[in-house]
Amino acid sequence: MIPRVLYSGILWVCSCLWLCNADSYVLDDKIGLGRQFDGIGGLSGGGATSRLLVNYAEPYRSQILDYLFKPNFGASLQILKVEIGGDAQTTDGTEPSHMHYENDENYFRGYEWWLMREAKKRNPNITLIGLPWAFPGWVGHGTNTPFEYPDITVFYVVTWIIGAKQYHDLDIDYIGIWNERKFDSKYIKVLRDSLDRVGLTDVGIIAADGDWSVSSAMIVDPYLNDAVEVIGAHYPGTNTVLDALKTEKKLWSSEDYSTYNDDVGGGCWARILNQNYVNGRMTSTISWNLIASYYEDLSFGRNGLMTAEEPWSGNYVVESPIWITAHTTQFAQPGWTYLQTVGHLSQGGSYVALTDGKGNLTVVIETMTHDHSICIRPPLPAYNVSAQNATFQLKGSFGSISALQVWHSKFDFKTKNPTFFKQLSPMKISDGTFTLELDVDEVYTLTTLTTGVKGSYPAPPASTPFPKSYKDDFNVRNPAFTEAPDFADQTGVFEYYINLTDPGPHVFTLRQVVTQRPVTWAADADQTISVIGDHNWQNLTVTCDVYIETPKTGGVFIAARVDKGGESVRNAKGVFYWVYADGTYKVTNDLRGQTVLAEGQSGTRAGVWHTLTLTIEGQYASGMLNGYPLWKNAVVLEPKNGWAAIGTQTFELVQFDNFSIEAKS
Repeated sequence: MIPRVLYSGILWVCSCLWLCNADSYVLDDKIGLGRQFDGIGGLSGGGATSRLLVNYAEPYRSQILDYLFKPNFGASLQILKVEIGGDAQTTDGTEPSHMHYENDENYFRGYEWWLMREAKKRNPNITLIGLPWAFPGWVGHGTNTPFEYPDITVFYVVTWIIGAKQYHDLDIDYIGIWNERKFDSKYIKVLRDSLDRVGLTDVGIIAADGDWSVSSAMIVDPYLNDAVEVIGAHYPGTNTVLDALKTEKKLWSSEDYSTYNDDVGGGCWARILNQNYVNGRMTSTISWNLIASYYEDLSFGRNGLMTAEEPWSGNYVVESPIWITAHTTQFAQPGWTYLQTVGHLSQGGSYVALTDGKGNLTVVIETMTHDHSICIRPPLPAYNVSAQNATFQLKGSFGSISALQVWHSKFDFKTKNPTFFKQLSPMKISDGTFTLELDVDEVYTLTTLTTGVKGSYPAPPASTPFPKSYKDDFNVRNPAFTEAPDFADQTGVFEYYINLTDPGPHVFTLRQVVTQRPVTWAADADQTISVIGDHNWQNLTVTCDVYIETPKTGGVFIAARVDKGGESVRNAKGVFYWVYADGTYKVTNDLRGQTVLAEGQSGTRAGVWHTLTLTIEGQYASGMLNGYPLWKNAVVLEPKNGWAAIGTQTFELVQFDNFSIEAKS
């Protein structure tokens, strides 16, 4: 038996060996500082990714917003970037423009105004950014580019900025060019000149929200260089390029992450937030998307920082990326500065350190392994991460710090029992030194600040499917929003409308309002379509009153089992029941109308309300017009399931009323 005293001595020797084997890293501000930190943010748009959030009832809607924006509570986001709606499909749906037509202005369409106000209410210092993905057709004047007539496009964008202030008291801090499309140097310079002429000198331009190529143009064009305040790249894989560094401009990852928000996605986010600066000197990272609040079977389902896709139940899920964000945002504010002493850990992982210049210090450490931090786009390069001991030496103005607050997250991919954003006992500093035993897949924040809080609310209601019995007569409307609840426009824009020419039962309706193909970002369908409901539905009845406004050539449909939306909407299949102003009808198996299941005379015409009813049971579909059978037993072999939908034959004016669904399965 080893004597107790000797055993204690062995422990002391092992402890010394453990410390001696720890790799050492210096945190020092006396050698100078790095770049200024500009904040961590989320992106609402690109497109319609916050669509379902506005439909949540209180208190759940406010709780969700608190987890996103409330300082020292949850993610405590410091930047909100929104899409400037352009009436076109931009990934998960369309967002309405403030100017559908050249002589039309309305600064209350959509929900981005509301979202910016709510974010600003919680964090008055939040940075607001606007970026177009698409543009109304009149901006392009028949072309599919906004740069052919730069003065028109500049007018369109500047009116949005002015409208934000005039109608919502929102100061837009930055404006982008055209999401992930080739930039135009002339347009950027015209935009800068126009902003200055109308007194918007404080609005900075971010270019070009794609790759780093604008930096090469800036080096050889001093006027372009002067016009751009921030070079923003998307999904840079934590790396930048030499030309971008040469400009000495702010470098941002102005869209990043785009990964399923499970714990693997949280690990991806942890790597990105640290290594975007360590590898690429990017001082801001913005997540696409802010919140997964759209039908999950659309493109990139659950790619947000958290999930809120059930306004009918009130259920939402606070995912791991919320707490990974908090590791930085609750302990470093825009205006803080990175130390020059940041980098990679010797056994994998990374560390950054920031200071406010007033003696406060925050250190964020991540040890995410490649297998457990997979990012969808782009995949980050693989590297080995091992458990390790790391000793940090505080020098310069930090040498007198005696203790640091500690916050810890641990991804546990084996037992599925992770810990996120847990406050541990303070770390005591001895002679300016502290040592951490780091396991893989961990995140630590060590900070002089004592303000961190892991906010919480009572559990939200349980998850439930979309209701099988659903009705909307569009009479009850929320004045803050122009869209009917739960409809997700995929091509075109469907808005509340007051039909002053009808004193009868159809005064309050839903109307498709886009009459010209937009300057598109994705492959919009030639038809307009808005989906609703449960993508798993198989057997159901859809009923809707329809009113064609275009004589002779107008057309409208209701549909069920619609299998695709988003960027694939052109190729959507389902059962589409069409009626036309020329007195005919058609039943097709696809949105394009290429596979015809039935057709004939209907007697329908423009300027008259008609009631359409579509029923699908198994592989057979039948339809009624104004309560009478029009066609029956059309054979439907595929798809087996999908959403309900309404839409129009072209970009045309059509009204809808008394929409209902009765689903059996």
